[in-house]
Amino acid sequence: MGKKYYDRLLDEKLPLYLETFGAVLIEGPKWCGKTTTAGKHAKSILKMQDPGQVKNNLLIADTAPQLLLEGERPRLIDEWQAAPALWDSVRVAVDESGETGQFILTGSATPNTEATMHTGTGRIARFLMRPMSLFESLDSNGSVSLNKLFAGESVEGSRSNLKIRDIAFLTCRGGWPQSVGKKEASALLIADQYVKSVYNQDIHKVDGSAKDPLRVQQFLKSYARNVQTLANNNTILNDMLPNDAGITPPTMLTYKNALQRLFILEETPAWAPNIRSKTAIRTSNKRGFVDPSIAAAILDQTPDSLLKDFKLFGFLFEALCARDLRIYAEQMDGQVLHYRDDHGLECDAVIRLKNGDIALVEVKLGGKAEEKAAEDLNKLEKLLIDKGFEQPRFKMILIGEGYAYTRKDGVLVVPLGCLKH
Repeated sequence: MGKKYYDRLLDEKLPLYLETFGAVLIEGPKWCGKTTTAGKHAKSILKMQDPGQVKNNLLIADTAPQLLLEGERPRLIDEWQAAPALWDSVRVAVDESGETGQFILTGSATPNTEATMHTGTGRIARFLMRPMSLFESLDSNGSVSLNKLFAGESVEGSRSNLKIRDIAFLTCRGGWPQSVGKKEASALLIADQYVKSVYNQDIHKVDGSAKDPLRVQQFLKSYARNVQTLANNNTILNDMLPNDAGITPPTMLTYKNALQRLFILEETPAWAPNIRSKTAIRTSNKRGFVDPSIAAAILDQTPDSLLKDFKLFGFLFEALCARDLRIYAEQMDGQVLHYRDDHGLECDAVIRLKNGDIALVEVKLGGKAEEKAAEDLNKLEKLLIDKGFEQPRFKMILIGEGYAYTRKDGVLVVPLGCLKH
């Protein structure tokens, strides 16, 4: 009996894209389920890194790449970046056939040669696939829909099934398909091994240059200590220096770039509306990972240790919320940004849809912090309205456990374990 397949939100969008474009590229970190999901929509599969065929595949890719494209369509080409020549071969094949739904490409790293390849615009559509959201892993009951909130529906009384200890575990477990359904010790071991694989093996394959695993580990630790903050590169560098006196800014940026190309790091861009005032809006990205379990594993955290350090838990919970919000927002063709100005007014997440609608979201584990969050959300809403912007579709505080409800001031309070797209 095979492992249970958990439906992914990508399953809903992929058929439309295959009907529209000649090929679809699914990118994302390794182990996030790209191959399994893509395989559900493919009729033939080429695994470029199949141990028994990898040398032969690479030889064919160098001499006659079109032979690797032969097979029933849609044809899945898994880890295509192992032979970057396949990109242009797919583009040419799509051009020549003029048909849609020909190929699905998956990749867990951006190849060095991408800048010299044809973009594939109009022929190859792109998706970024992340580890599973809580709704996809069936840990969220999905009683509150972001899509419906944008449509004007209210929050009815519902309750998350998750307690704060569950949230701590899900933060450390992450959304890796292999870990879903596993016992706690096994699930946490998967996240730990993922991180070790990154700095011992994967990062060297990005550009073919050797990198010091210890230095990669130190960079990741420094970066993780600043997760969900606006810490600049100098802050991260200075944090590394006591343990690595030889690190230089260019070297650090090389490591950061490699980790971004492996889809390990995912930062939240700033939202900078033109409010025409003397207020200076911060434009720095908020530091983050594609999954909070990476930061937890790097910092040697367990669910029980997080419960003893609520400050760190708060940052990692925000990272968990950021992951899920990105997944849900992108299902609606939206994006997640953050806001902060020099007067201290901030918003953890601004969800912006293509039609210009926005929603304001603050993240709090609970307690008295909710009052300050609601106050900030209402202040930011007033600022925007006073400057001529349309009223946000809703204001929401994402919390760890409890009930979903609407406060008297109109702010929604929603446990992450109730949320879906």
